[in-house]
Amino acid sequence: MTEMSTKYNPTQVEHNRYNWWLEKEVFKADNKSKKNPYTIVIPPPNVTGKLHIGHAWDTTLQDMLTRYKRLKGFDVLYLPGMDHAGISTQAKVEAKMREEGLSRYDLGREKFLERAWEWKEEYAGYIREQWAKLGLGLDYTRERFTLDEGLNKAVTKIFVDHYKNGTIYRGEKIINWDPVQKTALSNIEVIHKDVEGAFYHLKYFLADGSGDYLEIATTRPETLFGDTAVAVHPEDERYQKYIGKTVLLPVTNKEIPVIADEYVEKDFGSGVVKITPAHDPNDFEVGSRHNLGQKLIMDYDGKIAKGFGKFSGLEREVARKEIVKELKENGYLIKIEPHNHAVGHCERCKTIIEPIISKQWFVKMGPLAEQAIQAQRAEEDNTVNFYPPRFNDAYLRWMENIHDWVISRQLWWGHQIPAWYHNETGEVYVGMEAPADAENWTQDVDVLDTWFSSALWPFSTMGWPDVEASDYKRYYPTSTLVTGYDILTFWVSRMMFQGLEFTGKRPFKNVLIHGLIRDSQGRKMSKSLGNGVDPMEVIEQYGADALRWFLANGSAPGQDVRYSTDKMDAAWNFINKIWNASRYALMNIGDLTVDQLDITGEKTLADKWILTRLNQTIGKVTELFEKFEFGEAGRLLYRFIWDDFCDWYIEMSKETLAGNDEAAKLTTRSILVYVLDQTLRLLHPIMPFVTEEIWQSVPHIGDSLVVAQYPVVQESQMDEAAAEKMEFLMDFIRSVRTSRNEMNTPL
Repeated sequence: MTEMSTKYNPTQVEHNRYNWWLEKEVFKADNKSKKNPYTIVIPPPNVTGKLHIGHAWDTTLQDMLTRYKRLKGFDVLYLPGMDHAGISTQAKVEAKMREEGLSRYDLGREKFLERAWEWKEEYAGYIREQWAKLGLGLDYTRERFTLDEGLNKAVTKIFVDHYKNGTIYRGEKIINWDPVQKTALSNIEVIHKDVEGAFYHLKYFLADGSGDYLEIATTRPETLFGDTAVAVHPEDERYQKYIGKTVLLPVTNKEIPVIADEYVEKDFGSGVVKITPAHDPNDFEVGSRHNLGQKLIMDYDGKIAKGFGKFSGLEREVARKEIVKELKENGYLIKIEPHNHAVGHCERCKTIIEPIISKQWFVKMGPLAEQAIQAQRAEEDNTVNFYPPRFNDAYLRWMENIHDWVISRQLWWGHQIPAWYHNETGEVYVGMEAPADAENWTQDVDVLDTWFSSALWPFSTMGWPDVEASDYKRYYPTSTLVTGYDILTFWVSRMMFQGLEFTGKRPFKNVLIHGLIRDSQGRKMSKSLGNGVDPMEVIEQYGADALRWFLANGSAPGQDVRYSTDKMDAAWNFINKIWNASRYALMNIGDLTVDQLDITGEKTLADKWILTRLNQTIGKVTELFEKFEFGEAGRLLYRFIWDDFCDWYIEMSKETLAGNDEAAKLTTRSILVYVLDQTLRLLHPIMPFVTEEIWQSVPHIGDSLVVAQYPVVQESQMDEAAAEKMEFLMDFIRSVRTSRNEMNTPL
């Protein structure tokens, strides 16, 4: 038994404790164990920077579950890892190079990738330091990275198998193009934000020379060079006579047809729309139905392409102004009408996206989505359980309306696509290895979407495609995924359909969805608002346990949490209360050893009551943890520790401990130690540092609280009648205190 310091100091308590745990290997999973396995794979953070408060919440919940299950006797694997974050990391590395006056093309692919790996190693070190500060019980012997050799093998096999099955194909389609990063993006990497724009009402004159025209309203007049038709609804009586005729494209006088298509909304705008198949996904579909041509008028850097006279080389916004000016001067502009509309922006760099036709690699989502939907509706062992359940509906809605997934990215940092093109014939070869006559082939220079590799995370980290790998056989499917609702479509859905397709099993049994952490005013944290919170700074001031208590106690599945310093002050005060109560208990047990503890003696009413309350709390907290109701579990623990144990039992124990009845004193001392010990075990998943520190001072058996046994309800210790009497007595004391306070009578 060690002596506790006189004051709770989180820096002192948490110093070197994590390294002590690692030295004792208390977090290491044992795939030869006879215990039941419990697995959580960490959602891999991007190696683009340091962790934010959202990461702290996410990983705290994961760590709570793994510590709880370890105490419950499970063989726990909490697997760490990081994501290469293709677009984000490459952007960071290139920005750093620009400071040296270099571009990636100056270095070449190989040298650039050396720089990227150096970046990864630096920031991986920062992330591990932060994991340690938070106290995450990770098994570092199994740490993975989305670009490591094992995961690359898994990614390659998935690509090759999809290609052979016909679910991966290469084709020309409209995709979202980021003209800054110069890469394709999937639909869910694009966020739509309302911007102040305008409807430009234009005259498209009939080619018959009659002077008649169709009025077209567009938000993007700069794309008119790519128009291949104008369209009306086939049932719109206003325009029946125009169907089949041709109009002249403004400025160019190029002749294009008037077509009928149900895509057009009769009651929106003028009821006539320009069709630009190479720069609009809906227009692309219309163009395909009517065999229209496709004309690219925009370069991949977001400028008007060559061949369009004085407009070539102009940025999109500049080109719009110049074209509108010309339209006005030549009598094509009817009016400009202010119009707010949603415009796609890159989710990462906030650039306005350019829809553009491009040859890319795609995943055919129809059969994969159908399989995933059927598995989720089967109500069998392969169903994933969402907490809260409403996210199951959100998942199904997404899968039912999913589009083919563009997976090629015009980057160097990532999994290079395992496809080769014959230098003479253009034949495509896809395989695990390069063709035998590699000198005659050129590998695709693009890499795969980062989410393609992270979608395999639950099983690629376990040794798959080796289905006989011991970790894969024991720990997959994983037990619980903990993540925010903001990446349900990005990541969760993709893990589910890839897991089902390639392992035949759900990737996880449960998905616990949490919300976002907002500031005290309820605003989303962002750099622009300057309201972000660095979890390391919070730990520096309050300690990791206080941060974890706040994150756990404010947690309800699916709900957002507001951060405030008042809540952090309250968390620190609660831990300080526990510390002082523990010091009192330990000071009053003297040299009592674990063998001398005895709670079987004759008990006071307070003794019987506290044991009853302890067991009630154990039962309810355990039930709430199993249902992921951590916030409610925290509130019950708070009430038991602060009110029952500290404010009532400790005060009532003082009379017995000050008396001369040695047998009664032994019983009370033993109960003090027993209740403290059991409470520390209950609290340990939430606040591991301080509970371990105190437990090391309590008479105990075992090296670490991490691998101790979780409390179980002892029915023999419960005395409901005594508890009722005690509650009556407490109510009486409270009423006396209230009366004295109201009458200002000294106690």
